[in-house]
Amino acid sequence: MTTKLTTVRSGALTTVQDAGRPGHAHLGVPRSGALDAPAMRLANRLLGNAPDAAVLETTLTGCALRPDQDVTAVVGGAPCPVTVDGRPAAWGAPVRVPAGSVLDVGAATAGVRSYVAVAGGIAAEPVLGSRSTDLLSGLGPEPLRDGDVVSVGIPALPVPPQVAAPWPGPPAELVLPVRPGPRADWFTPAALRTFTSATYRVSPHSNRIGLRTEGPPLERASAGELPSEGMVLGAVQVPPDGRPVLFLHDHPTTGGYPVVAVVPEPALAAAAQAAAGTPVRFTLA
Repeated sequence: MTTKLTTVRSGALTTVQDAGRPGHAHLGVPRSGALDAPAMRLANRLLGNAPDAAVLETTLTGCALRPDQDVTAVVGGAPCPVTVDGRPAAWGAPVRVPAGSVLDVGAATAGVRSYVAVAGGIAAEPVLGSRSTDLLSGLGPEPLRDGDVVSVGIPALPVPPQVAAPWPGPPAELVLPVRPGPRADWFTPAALRTFTSATYRVSPHSNRIGLRTEGPPLERASAGELPSEGMVLGAVQVPPDGRPVLFLHDHPTTGGYPVVAVVPEPALAAAAQAAAGTPVRFTLA
């Protein structure tokens, strides 16, 4: 019989995520997938799941779940309190959750996104090869609401013996390596110096689509407008207010604002955990 998880508390934003659906940008479909992919993979590894098994990604305030059968879960990513029926449980390590008990993933004490992995993985219906929720296109499962029920797959392997896991901490300062973008020449030399020397801060208006920044605006050398062109994961686009926006996994696949730089994908996991107000520096890779 398939195990079901009932959402007792959905939190600010809880979505199903896996490794995403790369290769569909020509159809207007972005990558999507877990923003902190290393955290997702580590949580799955601790349970004996495939690295890209679907998990739940929470945002700031966590969530609470009630299984109808015994399950083993790992809560990782952003540090947070974890309880089972009100009793403290381990963060970052496998936790047994008896049938009918409530696994409560509390508010992040640092960082932004926690990951709830369950032995067997979340068994949502795949769309274009992925179970990920895509907030921009609307593909994949809807974000969880109170009372929603999700299914759990059958574990392929026993849960491995518990080991100490090297969970990285959320960044106190977000340092992003950048390579020049295709439209760097649309900005003045002074703006390019500002971009790689000034300190910005993460805007509270950031989301899975993009990390917005607050700080000195970048002055354009060209006042023209671009026709829409392709956008990639990690592109740093500069809208009319001059503040850089880092495109994350649910980004649009085309855009008409100039891209001043591109952040390599391995650096994006830290951006997923940078809370509002975190200092941001862009440095030449």
